[in-house]
Amino acid sequence: MERYDAIVIGAGPAGSAAAIALAREKLSVLLVERGKTPGLKNVFGGRIYSYPLTKLVPDWRDDCPVERFVTKDCFAFMTQDQSLLVQFESPRLASGKAASFTALRSKFDSWLAQKAEGAGATLITEIRVDDLWMEGGRTKGIVAGSDRIGADVVIAADGVVSKFTQRAGLRGEMPPQMVSVGVKETIGLPPETIQDRFGVAENEGAAYVLAGQPSGFLHGGGFIYTNKDTVSLGLVVSSEEVSANKVEVHALQEKFKRHPTIARILRGGKVIEYSSHMIPELGVGTLRRPYADNFLAAGDAAGFLINNGYTFRGVDLAIASGMAAAETVKLAASRGDFSEVGLGAYSQILRREKVLTDLATFRKGSQYMANPRLYSLYPRLLCDIIERIYTMDGGGKKKAIETVLDEIKAKDVSLLAMLRDLMGGALTM
Repeated sequence: MERYDAIVIGAGPAGSAAAIALAREKLSVLLVERGKTPGLKNVFGGRIYSYPLTKLVPDWRDDCPVERFVTKDCFAFMTQDQSLLVQFESPRLASGKAASFTALRSKFDSWLAQKAEGAGATLITEIRVDDLWMEGGRTKGIVAGSDRIGADVVIAADGVVSKFTQRAGLRGEMPPQMVSVGVKETIGLPPETIQDRFGVAENEGAAYVLAGQPSGFLHGGGFIYTNKDTVSLGLVVSSEEVSANKVEVHALQEKFKRHPTIARILRGGKVIEYSSHMIPELGVGTLRRPYADNFLAAGDAAGFLINNGYTFRGVDLAIASGMAAAETVKLAASRGDFSEVGLGAYSQILRREKVLTDLATFRKGSQYMANPRLYSLYPRLLCDIIERIYTMDGGGKKKAIETVLDEIKAKDVSLLAMLRDLMGGALTM
């Protein structure tokens, strides 16, 4: 029977990060991936915050498959034919350990998995893990077809729908409110066209978050990320609201693409790829805890994702948690204790690396983001206010404050509710 010090399920950012860090400690590591190549079956919006890479792969800029460094962040409120854009641009967004960049998962995940192999991990692709090998309530390894492969510890890094976290007793069935559904299209455009339409230089990129029309005015939003010669465009919508309102996400995506503002950006583009993905919504509330006897969960499998309305964070938390999982295994190995108690340092390490602290900081974000006024009322209200302010029709103009109050009254908006929403956003976002 084959046996390893650690088995990592999933060669995404969390799994490969864990495998790299473990292999560097001279532990025997098996990294298993069900796809033909790492990243082939993985989906994300397109942006990666680089700070954990700086620690994991200090020279990552030398060969990392970066599409564009993000120098422009934009947020937009949209109605059926209106757009109100808030934009920030700075070259410093692309410098230092705080730099962020766009990437394609098929390229990025393969690159990171190669780093794991280079460090000494054994990577096997096109292998489906059917179950955890359990004895006496403890994880002994994995079951793949007729094979059992043993290990002191198994790290689940197989995404939000991970069946292994449930098998290990860390969560029950996932109700609809715990996940959103995301769809993305990769649309081909010449690099010069992207640079011209988004107002960026060569190797620079933009990241857009859009509220209102993209998600059909439901709980969710749209995103746009610029790559070298493609644009990643998609949306994320609450699976609970998709079901309750009987809408199809791909239909929302088509309407999003036909919005006048978006249609101009994408004019002449060709859809190269379409993908979909389930996204955890509850963060630290996804699992009871991220560890059990001989078992750890990292990345999306542990619910490590932050959506606070203006940023989506997942890959950076995945990499940081994979590294934290590896450090936990190293500590447990030194003590010869892979029990739940022996792996309990995982939470402390996750807090030290700011994974759990950031998740805790924004822990009320999912509750606040469920407010329907954020997606239906406020985009319409803000766009109509700005349209009236900039409309000159010869009928006389009111002061801006009078225009604002008129629109609030016309839409029967409670000033108290608006104040509560404003304060709620300031306190949770």
